[in-house]
Amino acid sequence: NEMDDFAAAPGKPNMFGLVQGEANKVRPGRRMLSSMSPTIAWRATAEGEEALALGGRGGSRIPTNTLEVLLNVIADGDPLQTALDRPRLHHQWLPDVVQIEPDALAPETREALEALGHRFDVSRATAKVEAVRKLPDGRVEAGTDPRTDAQGAIVHPEI
Repeated sequence: NEMDDFAAAPGKPNMFGLVQGEANKVRPGRRMLSSMSPTIAWRATAEGEEALALGGRGGSRIPTNTLEVLLNVIADGDPLQTALDRPRLHHQWLPDVVQIEPDALAPETREALEALGHRFDVSRATAKVEAVRKLPDGRVEAGTDPRTDAQGAIVHPEI
């Protein structure tokens, strides 16, 4: 529900647990807050240019989960579908709980964080991220989040 992106009750959590203030209160002519974060990354390599376009749906989890997939590709070197398949986590400050998918953290990592006072909620509730990537050799790949029934598709410009 897009209307939930407004602060219907400033200072109280919405359906995603976000606590918003007066600045996002429903008023005539205002646009609601949005977590949408369509992302395009590009780089030139010795082998050619590489580009990645991705985005997601899922409320307050969109920026966190989009960044996770981006880092899986750029920092960890994952193939696109592997990056989308990996377990995710999310923390939005309030509520002060880290939402994690099963197997998102090694047990010893989770135990160490719990010893520091972090709290966890194991859930499959994440943003659903979709992505398309152009590889340096000119090939294009599309990936889809396995948490949804969506599908990635590529339309070749010469078809």
